[in-house]
Amino acid sequence: MKILGKLITVMVMAVILYFAFWPVAVEPIAWQAPEDPGYQGAFAPNDKLANFTALNTAGQHGPEGVVVDQQGYVYATTHEGWVIRWAPGAEKAEPWVETGGRPLGLDLDKEGNLWVADAFIGLLKIDTQGKLHTVLTEADGVPILYADDLVVTPNGKVYLSDASTKFSAKAVGSTYHASLLDIMEHGLYGRIIEFDPNTNQSKVIMTNLSFANGVTADVEGNYLLVNETGEYRVWKYWLAGERQGESEVVIDNLPGFPDNIVRGEEGRFWLGLVSPRLPILDNLAGKPGVRKAVQRLPGFLRPGAKNYGHIVAIDGDGNVLHSLQDPAGAYPQTTGAIEAGEYLYVSSLTAPVLARLDKAELDL
Repeated sequence: MKILGKLITVMVMAVILYFAFWPVAVEPIAWQAPEDPGYQGAFAPNDKLANFTALNTAGQHGPEGVVVDQQGYVYATTHEGWVIRWAPGAEKAEPWVETGGRPLGLDLDKEGNLWVADAFIGLLKIDTQGKLHTVLTEADGVPILYADDLVVTPNGKVYLSDASTKFSAKAVGSTYHASLLDIMEHGLYGRIIEFDPNTNQSKVIMTNLSFANGVTADVEGNYLLVNETGEYRVWKYWLAGERQGESEVVIDNLPGFPDNIVRGEEGRFWLGLVSPRLPILDNLAGKPGVRKAVQRLPGFLRPGAKNYGHIVAIDGDGNVLHSLQDPAGAYPQTTGAIEAGEYLYVSSLTAPVLARLDKAELDL
């Protein structure tokens, strides 16, 4: 019995030492999370997102970013590292261009070139002949470690989010796991990069963001809207006018983690909430030591995204216009949406299909 008692004591001490001192990748920073308002008011639960048409992704999954060209081709990026596309009217995609990394956000310029934010590589361009070009892998002398989303403005400039300058998506081997590390640390490593294709010059215009994610612009190119995932909010950054270079929060304390944001029609901007907020993260915001201990748990015991479909339309001032939800998560981990003609296409971090909804049925 004495030997058993000593063995148990040693084991308990080993566990305590492990959770106290075992090295992990994060050095959490204390912060104050706003009180979660939950799903009420403009975000009251509904099932408007549940009735969708599933478009075949040719055996791939995670159509994280979507764009539609003037000919009606629908393009999406996938977890397998491809840009796939659907011909006009088709319900099954074809593999189009393999990037060699993990493509996420994408947008088209006036010439029909497809610009891609590849988390493993940086800023890419696929020209009208389908040829892939690596355009930008660093900005202001700092490597782009997690290219996330982008938008091309009317003057041709590209604005790219680099979600984290510390946690490399390629080094970690997963965009999802790298995002969890960055959000757990809350070190404000995100930034927004401006790239001018005419001069091949780039510069950083926003810094100190907690996982810089979706980025879009108004139709005139006067301002950007930027999702800050780790702070549950959306920024407006002025590109022109009297307030050029200034920024402000237009909507905050969202009930979930904002991912992509895309300009829609009639002054709408669609943002995807990839998961509801996690109470444990909010409760431990001011306890960095405990968050570090949590990081020492096995992966399946750590906080992770929940399956809850949710996209939100706001105007340029952050007013909520529409909230489309699927609490059952049949279409999980929604990253954003794009309007094209009579349809609304909804992207996802993990889904094996691309969701398409009829705008008329949604009263859009």
